Amino acid sequence: MNDVVEQVEKFRDFLEQNYQDQINEITLKGRNFLLVDFSSLLKYDHELADQLLDEPEETIKAFELTLDNFELTTLVRIRFHNLPLNQKVKIKDIRSQDLGKFLLTEGIVRQSSDVRPQVVSAKFECPSCGNSISILQVDVKFKEPYRCTCGKKGRFRLLSKELVDAQRIVIEESPASLEGGEQPKRLNVFLREDLVEPIMEKKTTPGSKVRVNGIIKEVPVLLKSGFPSTKYDIMMEANFIEPLEETFEELEVNKDDEEKIIELAKNPKIYEKLINSIAPSIYGHSDIKEALILQLFGGVRKERKDGTWSRGDMHILLVGDPGSAKSSMLFFMSKIAPKARYVSGKSASAAGLTGAIVKDEFLKGWALEAGAMPLANGGSIMLDELDKMDEEDTSALHEGLEQQQISFSKANIQATLLTRVSALAAANPKFGRFDPYQPIAAQINLPPALINRFD
Repeated sequence: MNDVVEQVEKFRDFLEQNYQDQINEITLKGRNFLLVDFSSLLKYDHELADQLLDEPEETIKAFELTLDNFELTTLVRIRFHNLPLNQKVKIKDIRSQDLGKFLLTEGIVRQSSDVRPQVVSAKFECPSCGNSISILQVDVKFKEPYRCTCGKKGRFRLLSKELVDAQRIVIEESPASLEGGEQPKRLNVFLREDLVEPIMEKKTTPGSKVRVNGIIKEVPVLLKSGFPSTKYDIMMEANFIEPLEETFEELEVNKDDEEKIIELAKNPKIYEKLINSIAPSIYGHSDIKEALILQLFGGVRKERKDGTWSRGDMHILLVGDPGSAKSSMLFFMSKIAPKARYVSGKSASAAGLTGAIVKDEFLKGWALEAGAMPLANGGSIMLDELDKMDEEDTSALHEGLEQQQISFSKANIQATLLTRVSALAAANPKFGRFDPYQPIAAQINLPPALINRFD
């Protein structure tokens, strides 16, 4: 008990020194969370910081008690970010010794459930003596009191229950962190309260790359007989979640960036400078590099009075002999373009490009899993070896490239996913190389409907 009082005093002193302005803003802006930088806590008291990493649940509860002393009108949660890198763990490396620890992991959101209310505590009344009993609901099953202090067992009357919003998302390891033929592992993450607000929910849609700080917990697995199994499942209860890939609108430009941008804008040769900075190790191809830089900046989506519109994203198709650095350019662009995806030839299917309807094991229904184009929405998609793809697979691209959306109507799911992407594709001529004695059009072996989609 003395430890908790000491912790609360220390943390209160820490907040007064570093976060007084943010606490004042909470009431003004109507927020219900306080974001604390872990590194500032580490500088203030490394013992307190270590305790947070080893016993996160109790420590965070003690810290939240501290906020009661600041006389805030709403219940405020404490969220920690900027955890040290030694707390970062890959999903495949989570082991039993990590249970109950405060860790951070990164991945791509593959599925997300709807936001639903969840009971966190319930109050019961004893019919014999009128005593009220509060039970915290921590398990999956709803818990009722077993007996009252007066000795009565069972049949207690439910007086009230406290509900919070909750959501389950499934995150998967990003392909970049995999070695060889490894299968990406998945982890269930539970979000509650302010982490499922509409602004946050937009950032955790399937396809987003996220970093999650949270506590690893075990979940009992029930056998068919109804008894718990000796094996447990793992999940993470999120304390804070942040998106890693931001769209242009979400980028924050600080003063230093602003000065650099203004300085570059004054340079009369800025256009040439930008063109030369595209794949500088590849010699020549200045007209292609110019096209790529224009594609990066994009055009303007035009909406007309009658409701029709024209897309503002440019699609580019590079057709050329083998060894003319097409793939190298695609790879370079996939590294510098925001929210870019790179797919290649025979390894891409129609479902992989657009999306698939899969069985949801948890919600016992069907779920929509986004493919490469919806995942790159608001960015770019690089399609290498386009001529090697089957016609059934490339036909799935038609709607996504021109209408900039993909419609699904399968397994009782009618859905539309946005694909506002710029496509950069590469292909070889019909006979592997260009024949100088034949017209160019006859040597591009792609369906006319697909060629028309490219600008």
